[in-house]
Amino acid sequence: MFLTLATPAFANHELLNRNIEVGRALYQEQCAACHGANLEGQPNWRSPNEDGTLPAPPHDETGHTWHHDNQLLFDYTKLGGRAALEARGVPDFNSGMPAFEGSLTDEEIWDILAYIRSTWPQREREVQASRNPQH
Repeated sequence: MFLTLATPAFANHELLNRNIEVGRALYQEQCAACHGANLEGQPNWRSPNEDGTLPAPPHDETGHTWHHDNQLLFDYTKLGGRAALEARGVPDFNSGMPAFEGSLTDEEIWDILAYIRSTWPQREREVQASRNPQH
């Protein structure tokens, strides 16, 4: 299989020139309680809880965060999982991810996402970049 990767300068424009240190601090304050201080996620994150929600997934290279485009990751954080997926035509997904709109600014969300991305190995960064629209 031949994989053509997008040029990161175009495919990751939302994540360029972000403040990684601010993103790291915000991640620790806002995200680590569920997603882990080391981005490791909750145990058994692929098995639904009793209420049907999935435990918080890891954001390191072992999870699936890098499988998604920047805009979905942003919307998932800002709007919450259920609303973000409904906007993409996936109704009634029982997501445990809350909305951070009102708690985090758009810039803070992008800084957090840039921090998370900065922890991935090169291969995962390139694959994730290829999922973003070119501008």
